[in-house]
Amino acid sequence: MNNYKITNLRSSKTYFLNESEKETFLKINYLYKNGGYKYKIENLTERKNQRIDKALNFLTYLCLIAVSGLVTLLYIQSYC
Repeated sequence: MNNYKITNLRSSKTYFLNESEKETFLKINYLYKNGGYKYKIENLTERKNQRIDKALNFLTYLCLIAVSGLVTLLYIQSYC
């Protein structure tokens, strides 16, 4: 189940809602007013997954650099 952060662009009031609460909130409060957005909606679950993916990518690159260094040391040790 996704979690959302909904911010009112006029008053900067913030709501933290799940999917069903979000649907009910948007039925009561219209998303648009006079052709413009009234609310900014962010999917917090998606942002959390992106943060985890970014950390895992960093860990992968770090491991690749460490393995390259160890292979270089093994090569130097075996031929010198």
